[in-house]
Amino acid sequence: MKSATFFTIDWRDGAVVMIDQRALPTREIYRTYTDYRSVARAITDMVIRGAPAIGVAAAMGIALGARQLKRSAEPAVFARICQVFAATRPTAVNLFWAIDRMRRRYEKVRAKGREALIEALEQEALKIYQEDITANQRIGRHGAKLIPKGATVLTHCNAGALATAGYGTALGVIRAAWEQGKNISVFVPETRPYLQGARLTAWELVREGIPATLITDNMIGHFMQKGAIDCVIVGTDRTAANGDVANKIGTYTSAVLAGRHKLPFYVAAPTTSIDLDCPSGKKIPIEERSAQEVTHVLRQQIAPSEIAVAHPAFDVTPHRLVSAIITEKGIARGPYSQSLPKFVKRKR
Repeated sequence: MKSATFFTIDWRDGAVVMIDQRALPTREIYRTYTDYRSVARAITDMVIRGAPAIGVAAAMGIALGARQLKRSAEPAVFARICQVFAATRPTAVNLFWAIDRMRRRYEKVRAKGREALIEALEQEALKIYQEDITANQRIGRHGAKLIPKGATVLTHCNAGALATAGYGTALGVIRAAWEQGKNISVFVPETRPYLQGARLTAWELVREGIPATLITDNMIGHFMQKGAIDCVIVGTDRTAANGDVANKIGTYTSAVLAGRHKLPFYVAAPTTSIDLDCPSGKKIPIEERSAQEVTHVLRQQIAPSEIAVAHPAFDVTPHRLVSAIITEKGIARGPYSQSLPKFVKRKR
C-alpha cells in the first residue's frame, strides 16, 4: 500500500522512480533511473535509505542491470552488477538478502535466454517490493497490540514508509495503532547528524495527521524522567541471532534510557532484516559515513574544518535491553536465540 500522497520507490516502464529523501521536507522531488549504476549511487548518496527500501532498490537496480546483458549466460557480468550493489551500504542485511534472492533467480532462469531472464528478474524485484509492503502491514498489526490506548511513543530515526516499500516498520506499528483509534501521540528525536527524524519522520506524521512532537536527541532522558513517554519503538538494519540490534546511531542511548526508566523498548524487524548467521552484534559491520555530515547541517558548516570527526552511522543495542522484536510472523521475546529461529530460516 502506497501512501495516498507519496511513494518511496516504484518501477515504471523499465525504470526505477524514487522520491529524493535528501530534499525533504521542503521539496518533494522524484528521480527516474534507467541505469543500475545510478541506482547504486542513489543508495550510497542517501537518495533512498532505510534497510527494507535499500533491499527493494537493489533488487530493482539488478533488474535494470540485466537489461544491459548482451546474453543471459554472462554470469561474470551479472556478478559484477550484484557486487556494485553489495558495496553500497554494509550494515543493512536486507541489501544482501535481496541481492542473494536476485542471484538465485538469475541462476534458475538464465538458460532460458535473455528476454526470459529480463522478465523473470523484473517480476522478482516486484515481488520483493510487494512482499515488503505486506510484511510491514502485518508488523503494524502485531505491534499495535503492544501500544496502550493514549500512549506517547518515542521512535528514533525514520522507519516509516520512506524507509520501506510502503507503510513502514516502527512507524507502521504507530500508524496501525493510530488507525485502530488508540489516540496515541509520538515524540520524534531529530536524529543527528542526518536529521532523519526531523526531516522524514516528522514529515510523514504530519502527512498522516498523527500528533507528534519534535525534540532534539539530548532531550530524550528529560522527557522520560518527566513520565512523558510510555514506550519506545524503533526499526533495525540488522538483528543478530541473539537479538542484538543494529539501528541508527543514538538507538542504544534511547534503549539505555528506556531501561533506566523501566519503559518497554520494542524493535520492529521484518524477517529479512534478521541475520541468524550473525551470532551477535559484535559481528555486525558498522558503516562509517563522511565527516561532512557531522561538520555541516544542511550544507552549512557548524564546526572548524580542522577538527577530527568520528561518524559511525549505526550503533548496536544489546538484546538484554530489547523487550520484544516484532516481525510480520509474530512477536519474539527473549531468549531471542530460541524465539527468532521460529520465524526465520537460517541461510544455507
